[in-house]
Amino acid sequence: MLIKNGKRVHAAINIYAEDETYDEIIKQAKILDELGVDGIIMSDGGVIDAVKQAAPHTDIHISTQANTVSYHAAQFWHKNGAKRVILGREMNKEQIKTLMANKPKDLEVEMFCHGAICFAYSGRCFLSEFLAGRNGNLGDCAQSCRWAYNIYVEETNNPGALMPVETDEKGTYIFSSKDMCLIKEIPEIIEMGIDSVKIEGRLKTEYYLASVVNTYRCAIDDYYQNPENYDYTKYLKELEKTKTRGLTTFYFNDKNNKDIQDYSGHQYNSDYEFGGKVIEDKADKVLIEIRNKLNVGDQMELIVPGKIEPVEFQIEKLWNDETLEEIQTINPGKAEQKVILNKPKTDFVWEKDWILRRKKEK
Repeated sequence: MLIKNGKRVHAAINIYAEDETYDEIIKQAKILDELGVDGIIMSDGGVIDAVKQAAPHTDIHISTQANTVSYHAAQFWHKNGAKRVILGREMNKEQIKTLMANKPKDLEVEMFCHGAICFAYSGRCFLSEFLAGRNGNLGDCAQSCRWAYNIYVEETNNPGALMPVETDEKGTYIFSSKDMCLIKEIPEIIEMGIDSVKIEGRLKTEYYLASVVNTYRCAIDDYYQNPENYDYTKYLKELEKTKTRGLTTFYFNDKNNKDIQDYSGHQYNSDYEFGGKVIEDKADKVLIEIRNKLNVGDQMELIVPGKIEPVEFQIEKLWNDETLEEIQTINPGKAEQKVILNKPKTDFVWEKDWILRRKKEK
């Protein structure tokens, strides 16, 4: 299913299914098969068997939640019709190398390289459903592991007398993991023969996704073109412009890595925010749909797909998109609110939906 920009489309039916859900699963699989989706991501063996029959023209992709952390598991899924497996985040690079050396040659392998890490093993978590009645496996995770908690201890000889464990005014974030970041390790990942890398984007804005996906795309392309001079620092600098938790390589380099939790609950790198997205290039002006307050004098950056260096410029003028009246500031006041701003000189047209970020004032 090659859509207009040449990308493939994968859909997820990634639940642990109960018997009463199979009629709907089969219905959805048939629709996806008719649409020509390139792959369906699944983890439940029963679902995989049902989808194989309902969607015979669509590739089977095995989710990280199916616990593929060995080449034996990869071989099993291949025998059951899988075209691709998505590795668990729990694997280190030595385990991945072993899997790559022993897997069936026509089995594609995908691994996580960046983003939020689920507190549960391979994403199999029921904390959200237990605390908030929202099922993470149905795409409705409340991210309960990111909440602040108050912790108490109880002396066994005095039941009911709860004593609070020392925390700050926000409690403690005992379940909150740092975000994975393997930008430095891209050369190793490529040399392993990994077919694709996966970026966690659940509940993230299009600004976050545009920034992170473009950075990894540029890093991978640049390494292929000039592997001897790969410098991860310029890509890391770009990643740090997105709001994130602390960064960790998780278990990739060291299975005993303990630097994976962020007990403070802080988010970092908040010097930039989502400014808006391009609607129409108007030669020396550009019409954008705004996402945050914009002012004359603001420092802006345009994220250009395929380029690691953003286009930097200052807002010198703003115009009301309906009256063309010149204004000094604009706040998001309605859905899809737009504004016209001055555009710096570039040797290319700004495409619809390209992302603008705004540098916050100190």
